[in-house]
Amino acid sequence: MSNLVDKRAYKSVILLVDLALIYVSYIVAFHLRYDDIPQRNWDSFIAVSPWILIISLFFLSIYEMYSLSRKTVWEIIGGIFVAMTFITFITMSASFLFRYFALPRTVIVLSYVISVLLLILWKIIFLKINTQSKSGRVLLISSNADKEKFVFQMEHPLFRNTRISAVDPEKEYDKVLPSVENPKYDFILISSGIRENLKSQIIYHAMKHNKVIYVVPSLYDLLLAKSIITSIDDTMVMAVKPFGLTFDEKIIKRVFDIIVAFFLLVITLPTFLFVALMVKLEDPRSRVIYSQSRLGENNREFVLYKFRSMIEDAEKDSGPVLAEKNDKRITRVGQFIRATRLDELPQLLNVLKGDMSLVGPRPEREHFIKILSEQHKSYHYRNTVKPGLTGYAQIMGSYSTDVEDKLRFDLYYIRNYSLWLDIVIILRTIVVLLDRTKSEGKQKKTEVPSRKLSV
Repeated sequence: MSNLVDKRAYKSVILLVDLALIYVSYIVAFHLRYDDIPQRNWDSFIAVSPWILIISLFFLSIYEMYSLSRKTVWEIIGGIFVAMTFITFITMSASFLFRYFALPRTVIVLSYVISVLLLILWKIIFLKINTQSKSGRVLLISSNADKEKFVFQMEHPLFRNTRISAVDPEKEYDKVLPSVENPKYDFILISSGIRENLKSQIIYHAMKHNKVIYVVPSLYDLLLAKSIITSIDDTMVMAVKPFGLTFDEKIIKRVFDIIVAFFLLVITLPTFLFVALMVKLEDPRSRVIYSQSRLGENNREFVLYKFRSMIEDAEKDSGPVLAEKNDKRITRVGQFIRATRLDELPQLLNVLKGDMSLVGPRPEREHFIKILSEQHKSYHYRNTVKPGLTGYAQIMGSYSTDVEDKLRFDLYYIRNYSLWLDIVIILRTIVVLLDRTKSEGKQKKTEVPSRKLSV
């Protein structure tokens, strides 16, 4: 079970195989294109090949093609497709920029097709072998409510041979530390809600016995994650900065938002007009753009724009309610534009106006913010930054991800903001757009699987 931990050497081997397959795809493409490869064309390829490998390494890393443990087959295929599309496009640009015009475009396109097929084949074989080899036991230290949640989440195919033993520290305190040191458990998972002093005891005990331990972080943990180590005289202290962005970070983020949002608005204008036409044709008497009041940075109210995906006055009788899977209020065109996230396109106007950012926690209505703030004491920290068109919670989870889990991702983003992180989130959002399951509404609670749970 310790193999579940992604080791650096493991990742390096996967990336090296990926790069080798991309390089091989060019060689195969040359042989398919030419019976006798012209020396001039081959020399151009050799000259550009270092750039091909560097570009490939960059995008394979961005889309985490080295980490397959928490990806489904469809997520892997989507990641490969998007990564190779970027790699191919930039390779063409690089060959033009460095004036290696002799590298044939047909070879680049052929290598694109071959490399996509080779990478998919290799990763599916690797995933199948890796999945079959996964077996072991996990010690879950949590309350009963969290226990059900984690058992359900461990239904991922990668963990199908994994058995979970759960201990409730409030009811079975005497069992906790002896269970931690028990050699039959391969790693330990601590859920949220565990008292800080007990959590510290468990972590120290696990380290003493060389156990890998995973901790679901609290707000306190996230705050300390970016603290600055300094000293007062000869005493070490940790400086914890206020939650939110600094003035210079806000300026950098705003300039980036304006440039990218304007560019995206220009290139998506035909799509914008097409979606507007489809919405209007389905129901000529209803609005095309749906506007709704949301709370933004520091709880300032603003009007959010979306393409209408539901029937007119969908909440007239029910009041504010979240969308559910197979929601009858969603129109036929609405099903398509919600699945592809095209209903969010008008929010580029919100970004240009300054109400929103490209990246940040998703904007929510005041009604739900009041409810969720009562349920989650750290929820109000989300609104210390501008809401985003996409966010860390969106690329790491889905529409139906638990509110508390989304909140952790949002708070992590705010605490660890950087321009580079924004770029990574935007690039990974493309893969999310290709995954229809990510846009499905709130799911109703299903029966928790019991076959994994043992005592």
